[in-house]
Amino acid sequence: MMSEQSAVVPAIVYPDSDGMPIADNTRQFRAIVTIQGNLDAIFRERDDVFVAGDLLWYPVEGRPDIRRAPDVMVVFGRPKGDRGSYRQWEENGIAPQVVFEVLSPENTLTERAAKQEFYDIYGVDEYYLYDPEHGDMSGWQRIDGRLRVINELDGWVSPRLGITFKRTDRGMQLYWPDGRPFLSFVELQAQAEQERQRAEEERQRAEQERQRAEEERQRAEQEHQRAEEERQRAEQERQRAEEERQRAERLAARLRALGIDPDAEQE
Repeated sequence: MMSEQSAVVPAIVYPDSDGMPIADNTRQFRAIVTIQGNLDAIFRERDDVFVAGDLLWYPVEGRPDIRRAPDVMVVFGRPKGDRGSYRQWEENGIAPQVVFEVLSPENTLTERAAKQEFYDIYGVDEYYLYDPEHGDMSGWQRIDGRLRVINELDGWVSPRLGITFKRTDRGMQLYWPDGRPFLSFVELQAQAEQERQRAEEERQRAEQERQRAEEERQRAEQEHQRAEEERQRAEQERQRAEEERQRAERLAARLRALGIDPDAEQE
């Protein structure tokens, strides 16, 4: 016989962790962090773009067993902010539009196929699979309701992200919409240090130029002062000569008043 009180239905638990590591090795981890960090930076000015790494995505309410934790996912139309997991029914039903997976040596073909099938079923528009060990990458785009393979990624521009994929000597390289390459934190720090050193060298060169200009100004000022002193000395000599001339004329006038011709030759 059932109790008069309603049976308590246990709350459905959606764990924030699947107990799996983010990555199986340093190369895989570095690739995940680099892709996530660069995409997050690209959309840093857009409040309606959510970028996450290794976050559990639950697409179906009431089914905590249906889940995936994409290495990187990008969701347009959802606000930034911290989340323990991405529960799609709490996010206006919006599925991540772009997903990246980074391979590790432990990934089996079955696991890869299961992930692709999951993203196909639950509405991902663009799916990219990166092999950091060999620098290779594959991509799929949703066409006519299904994820279809992108035949050539070299030169491909993501419709959603605006980033460009280019094949280089080091493997597939991703580029920002403005042409800058995706860089790791260490590479960014090294680049920033190089820029700082170049800026410091430019500052030092500018300071040296300023000092040279100041020295030239001081030399010119000294030359000007010397020229002014020479002019003043010449003026003083002219004035003394004028005074001597005037004295000589006064003396000659007095001599003439005494009946002496100052211009007469003395015997």
